Amino acid sequence: MSSAEAIALEDKYGAHNYHPLPVVLSRGKGVHVWDVEGKKYFDFLSAYSAVNQGHCHPRIVDALAEQARTLTLTSRAFYNDVLGVYEKYITEYFGYDKVLPMNSGAEGDETALKLARKWGYDKKGIPDNEAKIIVCENNFHGRTITVISMSTDPDARGGFGPYTPGFITVPYNDLDALENALQDPNVAGFLVEPIQGEAGVYVPDDGYLTRSYELCKKHNVLFIADEVQTGIARTGKLLACDHENVRPDILILGKALSGGVYPVSAVLADDEIMLCIQPGQHGSTFGGNPVAAKVAIAALEVVKDEKLAENATILGEVFRSEMKKIKSDMITLVRGKGLLNAIVIEPKGGKSAWDVCVKMKDNGVLAKPTHDHIIRFAPPLVINETELHEAIELIKESILSF
Repeated sequence: MSSAEAIALEDKYGAHNYHPLPVVLSRGKGVHVWDVEGKKYFDFLSAYSAVNQGHCHPRIVDALAEQARTLTLTSRAFYNDVLGVYEKYITEYFGYDKVLPMNSGAEGDETALKLARKWGYDKKGIPDNEAKIIVCENNFHGRTITVISMSTDPDARGGFGPYTPGFITVPYNDLDALENALQDPNVAGFLVEPIQGEAGVYVPDDGYLTRSYELCKKHNVLFIADEVQTGIARTGKLLACDHENVRPDILILGKALSGGVYPVSAVLADDEIMLCIQPGQHGSTFGGNPVAAKVAIAALEVVKDEKLAENATILGEVFRSEMKKIKSDMITLVRGKGLLNAIVIEPKGGKSAWDVCVKMKDNGVLAKPTHDHIIRFAPPLVINETELHEAIELIKESILSF
């Protein structure tokens, strides 16, 4: 099948809820992917940071295949011999009492919201149906009805009302606004991305997370970190919150928790919070299934064994330094942390960030614009310095062609 034929099939039979770059991928290994015609590319999106460990990492794929041949799904109606092992492993890995396993990042966020509300009623004494969650402008936590109810993105939100109540929106990176919102005694939690990924890799000021956490403690409010995109070594630490030594009350993980080979997400919290949820109050048929459990253990082992956080720190500094050297008035800003980075594009001659990404594709690097004027760069964390410099030259060539 040609690329044109594959694109035509999706256009005819699939919902039009995405606008992909015109490239049809058929194979991946490490930091590279190949299209159906056999052209090789650097993947600088990593499935929105799901493929931190690289495409088709053999240890993760082997774990999936071995478990898939043994037992795939029992549901939570019964115990299985893998889930408890995984629960012990991940809670010790991140330092929490309990984990609630789910499948997607959006489910992880929904789970955290339910936990925070339940804690608010059971522990904080908030009157029934009055709990509120503080969220940030330009957030991205998924696309469920409840999650878009707290979104400020008109594309995500428009036309899907009525919306779920119970959210207070404050500007991101604004401690005064947060402290003012925390005066409301019915606030149960503050949900925040340590770095706003979909907003364009918006990195808050140093100290923002620390001070936000302290304010939450002062007002008996749960600090909830959505690390679905920023977690699992992407920013140069195991968690982005680790840059400020902040330990979230509720931690949401997904994407790279499986290395991109299976849908796996998780919510971690201590007993005082997690045990507010009782049997029948939350769950998922596939959440915590044996395949997911084995895959997540393997994915987390790879992160530590291959020192991916350390690699992200070193090569992230190289990437940002090289991007800042590009002499083009199209680039107005370079920002990021670890190997989660972005450049802000000033349109030139009618050419936008989309056009730059198309040119990069032609030259062998895949990335995707966000919000029309920002290009996010997030290669697999297994990339080495030689590969990074090779990709950087292709990126430079693409930008300087305008």
